[in-house]
Amino acid sequence: MKVIRAIKYVFLIAVAFALVILALANRDPVTLTLLPEELALWSGVEWAIELPLYLVILGGVATGVLWGFVWEWLREHRHRVAAKTNQREAQKLEREVKALKGTRDEGRDEILALVEDASAAR
Repeated sequence: MKVIRAIKYVFLIAVAFALVILALANRDPVTLTLLPEELALWSGVEWAIELPLYLVILGGVATGVLWGFVWEWLREHRHRVAAKTNQREAQKLEREVKALKGTRDEGRDEILALVEDASAAR
């Protein structure tokens, strides 16, 4: 377990180092515009912002990861519903088994009841 934790920390340090190198190599500012120039002039909306390139790259990656998580969460909804239904059914059956065993073996020792049931099944 400690080896896996150490590998995880080494990996996280390597990723952090790579992100710092990426940020240092891409510090130049870039301009992000909401609309192409011709469409912005036509619509009257000329929104633009100037950011360092590494923020644009990391923002794109973060947005993609977030969309991926949301997509997977929505896609797995039916599996979570089925698991919850199966869990409820299992709990219901366990309660039913306990109720049936309780009425059949009432007043008997549990071990003796199991031994008698096993010998009766032969």
